[in-house]
Amino acid sequence: MNVNRREFIAACGSLTLVGSPLFNARAAALSKRNLVIIMLRGGMDGLTAVQPRDSRMKKVRPDILVEGTRKLTSDFNLHPRLETFHECWKEGSAAVFHATSIPYTGRSHFDGQNLMETGAHVAYAEKTGWLGRGMDAAELDGLAVSLPMPLLLRGSTGLDNYFPTYMNMPSRLALEKIQASYTPGSELARTLEKVRHRPASMMIQHGDNEAHELAKVAADELSREDGPRIAVFDLDGFDTHAAQGGRDGEHGEQLNNYDRVLSVLKTNLGDAYDNTLILTLTEFGRKVEQNGGYGTEHGYGTAILMAGGLVRKAEIHADWPGLKSKELFEGQDLNATVDARSIYCAAMSACFDVDFSYMKKHAFWDEDLTDVTETLFRV
Repeated sequence: MNVNRREFIAACGSLTLVGSPLFNARAAALSKRNLVIIMLRGGMDGLTAVQPRDSRMKKVRPDILVEGTRKLTSDFNLHPRLETFHECWKEGSAAVFHATSIPYTGRSHFDGQNLMETGAHVAYAEKTGWLGRGMDAAELDGLAVSLPMPLLLRGSTGLDNYFPTYMNMPSRLALEKIQASYTPGSELARTLEKVRHRPASMMIQHGDNEAHELAKVAADELSREDGPRIAVFDLDGFDTHAAQGGRDGEHGEQLNNYDRVLSVLKTNLGDAYDNTLILTLTEFGRKVEQNGGYGTEHGYGTAILMAGGLVRKAEIHADWPGLKSKELFEGQDLNATVDARSIYCAAMSACFDVDFSYMKKHAFWDEDLTDVTETLFRV
């Protein structure tokens, strides 16, 4: 049986990850829905990105409280550097899930990022990522262009991976001749066979690897009906122990980097934006109170930013725990009242057209997650 082939792209900070075809007979008959994941490494401060309208904030953050915020609701304001996100909000295609986190209360970047990608409870206990397992459950396959393969994308079946070079690849004829010099069926011969059949875009030089530049490449590919369905970006720099600042501080600069990626995606996706979900991940939030270096330390609860036409409506979703001392986790962090993996699972359910319960069973070991699919997304 012939099936349509779809690609997935991942773009990673300074690295380009250009995907190869995903194939799925069932998905071929469905309207193509794109899932874009943007990992914000370092611990994105949800209280800075989406600031609660609470008088306590000025007391605990006298030097880094963000001024000039934009009102989202009667309870929350948006960081002024998130201009594109605000445009999406006004259009009804952006939402926030606040006071959420992965089930990790430690404060290690290494452990936290591992758990952010695996979806597990114990760091380094799993070798696959929740998105990779979700792709397995939806019978999707692909090729990541990365060194190494992003843990988030690793599944039980294993994805091939490729890394872009600063030089043009040899011609297909040259590769065919090289392949012929190896024993048929050998690992090297099979690898060269895969390389020879890669898209033309993977056979040419790639020089510009800024995230917002890669976003244009990703959007152009995602917008093709026979193109990718998945993209992953990796943005660093959110670990602001010092000089976090307010509007124009380091954290604001990093939020603006995310916003630039979002802007390029939205512009270049065109009509495909209506069938796209753009979701952020981060390993943990940051402490409520500023430190002596005008920054913040590692915390717990944070916010997930969601944009794209698959967002049901502009809304802040939160079982808000409050900012009084007795309401804080360990007396110092925003508490997390919803497991972030519920949002991850719902995102895959909506984009891959797979039942939430089935996805939860295969991607998250059938853990006690809340089905928020219809609350958050158009399905």
